[in-house]
This record gives sequence, C-alpha cells and structure tokens, in this order.
Amino acid sequence: MNFLEQMKKRYTVKKYDPQGTISEEQIQTLKEILHLSPSSINSQPWNFVFVNNSETKEKLAEVSYFNKEKILDSSYLIVFQVIKNPEDFEKQIKENLPEGSINYYKTFVKPKGEVEIKSWLKHQVYLSLGVLLSACAMMEIDSTPMEGIENDKYDTILNNKKYESLFAVTIGVKSENDKNQPIHTPKKRLESKKIILEF
Repeated sequence: MNFLEQMKKRYTVKKYDPQGTISEEQIQTLKEILHLSPSSINSQPWNFVFVNNSETKEKLAEVSYFNKEKILDSSYLIVFQVIKNPEDFEKQIKENLPEGSINYYKTFVKPKGEVEIKSWLKHQVYLSLGVLLSACAMMEIDSTPMEGIENDKYDTILNNKKYESLFAVTIGVKSENDKNQPIHTPKKRLESKKIILEF
C-alpha cells in the first residue's frame, strides 16, 4: 500500500455508518502504534482512552458540541489525555528515564515555569495525534480529530484523576452519504510552494 496515495484519500469524516465495525485486531494494532508514539526526551506524558462502551460514549457525546452524532455512530472514541501535575510528571520521568533526559527537562523545560511546562507536555500529546491519523490512513480506517469537546466534563465522566482530556478522535466506517468525502468536497490545501521551503 502506498502511504502517499492513502494520505491523498484520507479526510475528516463528518458522518459515520453506525453499522460499520472495526476489528479487534485493528484496535489492538492502533493501541500498539500509539504506545510507540514519539515524544521529546521520550517523556510520554499521556493516556489514550479507548471508549467503546455505549453508555460512556453517550455521556461523552452529550458534552461534545456538534460532534455528538459522529461519536454515537462511530465504532470507537479515543480520548487523548495529558498528565495534569508537573510534580507527577517529574516523578514519572525520574522512575523511567535516563539521567540525560531528566537533566534536559530540568535544564531547558522546568525553569520556564508551570505554564510553559504544561504547554510543553500538551505539545507531546499532539505528536501522537499525527501518528494515529497517519496510521488510520494507512489501515484504511476512517477518522475524525475533534477539539470540540467540553474538556472538564470529559474529565468528570472518565474520572482519570491524574490526567486531563485535551481532544478526541472518532474512528469507524464512513457513511456513503458523508458529504465531506473528497468525491463530493475536494481536498483543499495551500500551494505546495507556499509551505514547502528550501534553503
């Protein structure tokens, strides 16, 4: 399978087929791929919450603005969470990372203060979003990245004490009636020469 051709075909799904399913093998593969996501100093300040339980999906759908239907009709909702407390993160890296990585954090990240630390941690989670969307394209799994969620309410529903929700992704099988398909709504990107620069 040609990765470039798959990326040309991928798009953000707006309408799912509620009868469509993703195999357990595909889900396990996506979990392993997310587990391998890159992060600065291998910091891994994340949780990836796979939601398939219909009751939990319904609760989350209700606090997802205009994304409700997509969540209800998709096969899975994956919630990307980041560790809340810098002290908990520091404990995690102390237990799991080599001294050089810890020193990088202490020298270049921690001195910037809590606001910048939290921003840096969130940036790591967004790296994993790109990994997931690329993997879905390659595996021909339809997907929708969503920042349109009520984060605090997600946190209450999921009750994952040390982590907070940043964004979510639905995965499933697109509806043939999805008007956002490239055959109906062609992909639009800025001209390559405007964004791919060479020096």
